[in-house]
Amino acid sequence: MMGRAAGVPAGDSLQRPVSLWHRLHLDPWLLLLLVIVSSGGLVVLYSGADASIEAVKSQAIRFGVAFLALFIFAQLDPSVYRRWAPWMYLAGMVGLVAVLAVGVGAKGAQRWLALPGLPRFQPSEIMKLVVPMMAAWYLARHYLPPQFRHVCIAVGLVVLPVVLIIQQPDLGTALLVGAAGMLVVFFAGLSWKLISGFFALLGIAAPLMWHFVMRDYQKQRVLTLLDPQSDPLGAGWNIIQSTTAIGSGGWSGKGWLQGTQSHLEFLPESHTDFIVAVLAEEFGFVGLLCLLAAYLLIILRCFYIAVNAQDSFCRLLAGSLTMTFLVYIVVNIGMVSGLLPVVGVPLPLISYGGTSIVTLMSAFGVLMAIHTHRRMITA
Repeated sequence: MMGRAAGVPAGDSLQRPVSLWHRLHLDPWLLLLLVIVSSGGLVVLYSGADASIEAVKSQAIRFGVAFLALFIFAQLDPSVYRRWAPWMYLAGMVGLVAVLAVGVGAKGAQRWLALPGLPRFQPSEIMKLVVPMMAAWYLARHYLPPQFRHVCIAVGLVVLPVVLIIQQPDLGTALLVGAAGMLVVFFAGLSWKLISGFFALLGIAAPLMWHFVMRDYQKQRVLTLLDPQSDPLGAGWNIIQSTTAIGSGGWSGKGWLQGTQSHLEFLPESHTDFIVAVLAEEFGFVGLLCLLAAYLLIILRCFYIAVNAQDSFCRLLAGSLTMTFLVYIVVNIGMVSGLLPVVGVPLPLISYGGTSIVTLMSAFGVLMAIHTHRRMITA
């Protein structure tokens, strides 16, 4: 039998020293990457907002709030998220129903709640975190891979809030919430028969959604994607100008603040949804590759956290949040480059915005909580 190590008192265990980062429940590598991309985003935003220092200051304040949210979410043990997931899901569903009943409208959409004494907020943004937590909570309570009935219940938990969000209407947020939840179901371990059946049902439902669910402006976005030249001065204007900006940047770009598409106001929403076109025009293909490389490092670090999570709930949740971040990137760059319909999904950490940044940073805080609250295995 192995004896006790010399100099170690009886009853004590050998433990690795805990770093300051671990005590703060922060992952230094992931935090560094987030700071680098966010700082670069402020540089691009300054140009995309037509050299508006006020826009940069406003965005910097929002980043401060977002990083504070990251720190707060990182302090909570993952067991807290698991325990509170059903109640947060219920509160979120009540919020979505309240939006449809008494919500605040703007620009033809009813997406916000204005409660006395509180700033108005979007319950749908909260569901980007709550829906994958709820799906992970339910599936982690059963043996994995899940049985068919458990898959159906988990899918139902995802579909219900997605349907309510589509009614607002907010197709972009509905896409992200649905993706976050369905990724949990996928990571739980589905057979290829179920996956094939899902895509078959999706194909059958597509015509029904086109005729009975999608609104006229959403249909127009799909038709514009297929043929943007059919209405070059109307619905096709955004895609034509964004692809022109991306192509004109060439290899190394025109230089910071030298973009013509954005500064001559050809490019709409140049500081929000279409900001990647500004980056590509001014910094070229090299600048775009640098951004994609930084995104890739963030995703790889998050996958490392997911793989090393200590229980099914944490693995499912971490994997889903990581892939949802990837969905953000793919959808935004795809729609700006004319490969996907325009659905109003911001480029993460770069586009101007408030609520989406706080939600995204909160997700990274949850990932750090999963990584730093792991129980240490002692010798």
